[in-house]
Amino acid sequence: MPGLKFRVLLDSDHKDEVFRDVVISNESNFETFYQAIMSAFEFKGDQMASFYVSNDEWDKGHEINLMDMSYDDDALDAPSNVMSKAILKEFVEEPDQKFILVYDFMRMWIFLIELIGYEAESPNEARTVLEVGQAPKENSKEALEEDFFASGGGSEIQGEGAEDDDYGFNDYDDDYNEEDFSDFNEFEY
Repeated sequence: MPGLKFRVLLDSDHKDEVFRDVVISNESNFETFYQAIMSAFEFKGDQMASFYVSNDEWDKGHEINLMDMSYDDDALDAPSNVMSKAILKEFVEEPDQKFILVYDFMRMWIFLIELIGYEAESPNEARTVLEVGQAPKENSKEALEEDFFASGGGSEIQGEGAEDDDYGFNDYDDDYNEEDFSDFNEFEY
């Protein structure tokens, strides 16, 4: 059973790079990995969090939640979606496998995680082997405001002079015109 060495980079607004190298058994589950990361950055770990299997472009793939969020058992053959049941070795597909950890969905702490090496001996418990940079305080990042969510996440587009109708919609002109889809009917179905 080898150990896995991961570099965990805290994606933050600070100009200084902050990362930790964590060694963990490939037989460990993601909940143990999560707790090791929280400990390495001195975060409480008492908020909702999710890991995402990622690729070289840091795209979010399969989600692994801290708590079971499923409503049915139609995904019996799918990889586990819960940290306590998801084993690291089952998700390491590349020699430089990447994961994203999103912690505290109100503050949106994002950790970029990359497999950087293997240890011949599996550690008895996860441990931090390198610390670079001063980790910010967990509550140093402002939480998203409640009205951010009420307004649709800040994505509402308002044109100049646009007025809402009785249903909360406005007549904002998005510059749509018929020519945009003029070639649409040229294809036979």
